[in-house]
Amino acid sequence: MATRIEETVTNENVHEDIDENKIEDSNIAQEAAKKNKKKKKKKKPANSDVVQVEGDQEGEEPAAQQNGSADPKSEANTEGNADGAEGEKKKKKRNRKRGGKINQTYPPTVPIVDLFPDKVFPIGEIQDYPVVNDDRTAKDRFTSEEKRALDRMHNDIYNEVRLAAEAHRQTRQHIQKWIKPGMTMIEICEELENTARKLIGEDGLKAGLAFPTGCSRNHCAAHYTPNAGDKTVLEYDDVVKIDFGTHINGRIIDCAFTHTFNPKYDKLVEAVRDATNTGIKAAGIDVQLCDIGAQIQEVMESYEVELDGKTYQVKSIRNLNGHSISPYRIHAGKTVPIVKGGEATVMEENEFYAIETFGSTGRGVVHDDMECSHYMKNYDVQYVPLRLQSSKALLNIINKNFGTLAFCKRWLDRAGATKYQMALKDLCDKGIVDYYPPLCDIKGCYTAQFEHTIMLRPTCKEVVSRGEDY
Repeated sequence: MATRIEETVTNENVHEDIDENKIEDSNIAQEAAKKNKKKKKKKKPANSDVVQVEGDQEGEEPAAQQNGSADPKSEANTEGNADGAEGEKKKKKRNRKRGGKINQTYPPTVPIVDLFPDKVFPIGEIQDYPVVNDDRTAKDRFTSEEKRALDRMHNDIYNEVRLAAEAHRQTRQHIQKWIKPGMTMIEICEELENTARKLIGEDGLKAGLAFPTGCSRNHCAAHYTPNAGDKTVLEYDDVVKIDFGTHINGRIIDCAFTHTFNPKYDKLVEAVRDATNTGIKAAGIDVQLCDIGAQIQEVMESYEVELDGKTYQVKSIRNLNGHSISPYRIHAGKTVPIVKGGEATVMEENEFYAIETFGSTGRGVVHDDMECSHYMKNYDVQYVPLRLQSSKALLNIINKNFGTLAFCKRWLDRAGATKYQMALKDLCDKGIVDYYPPLCDIKGCYTAQFEHTIMLRPTCKEVVSRGEDY
């Protein structure tokens, strides 16, 4: 609201404002009238920056505001804007820029950090820890002041993971709406990766993608992403697993879902989603990893799916599993089986895990197959002397762009590497880089996958990658 100008008067009441008792000569009154007429002639046109403002007190007449005398914060005083409604529109527009919430575009392009000016990112789904060996102290963690203090000590880490999770959520929800049969797998991966890079605010090894986009189809369960020149097309009857990761300062979100177009696969998808949620519910501090696998298998294999007149029991793929996660290390040493048996190792406080399950209508066992696309530098490898100059150059590119995070051939192309096939083989042969070929069950079967990243906080279990979609 512009400031009311007290001294401005109109020609209609000028004689009322002049105290006749104080006028010594009629010439003075005439002179005052002449001056007032000059002011009226000099009044700005309607499209100038002179506007009418309401009186501050009840019963006061609006007074004309002169240029340059308004509150500098008022939008109504902007040059070339005399219309009050137009000024209000500009004011609202500026407020949105200054303090109003910025909304995401579609397709999403606004970095997550810009959507949350306070830099506090959404908390995932909170779950209580399960009771282990009748020890009910797990239920008291959330109210324990000691545990809450430990929680606060790690807020910066949790916030980084939540930022990566929000970028993952918004990226995958866009892809779920956008993906259609007839698209090439390269087209799908590039759309997903370009979107995720924008949302995460890609910044070298500080922020970006944690591993290549897996888009394994049908009997291929994992580790397939197209290499340059791959012309594979997504079809209506495909069951595709979309598995990708984001990270902030090496804090990785590993999360995946299965996408289908034909509803005949709904029971298969439901079985694997239910098994993953069962594994998440069973996970917790002091829980043995083998116990989680037993519960996952029980739920997974309670489902059957009918395909083309034949009924299949959904099987857990026994040689695939979840895993612990640490900074810049997607597989940090502990494995979470999805069948009974396995290690009796326990989960511990402040660990991060990817709980992922795979179901199949085939044998329930995968093997290496097809052309390799996934690679990752060996996290534990020590210095190894290299004789080939091309190998040294390629290793420098890997160290600079990926460090110990996974990468694919398309990403090497994007980083500027050329004619690297021999050098890449040399690095693999020397154990500096490990290769991860696609993992497939028998041809003709169908596989599905779901995955979430969880944090075992001192007070509670947080399913940090949980979204409205799954």
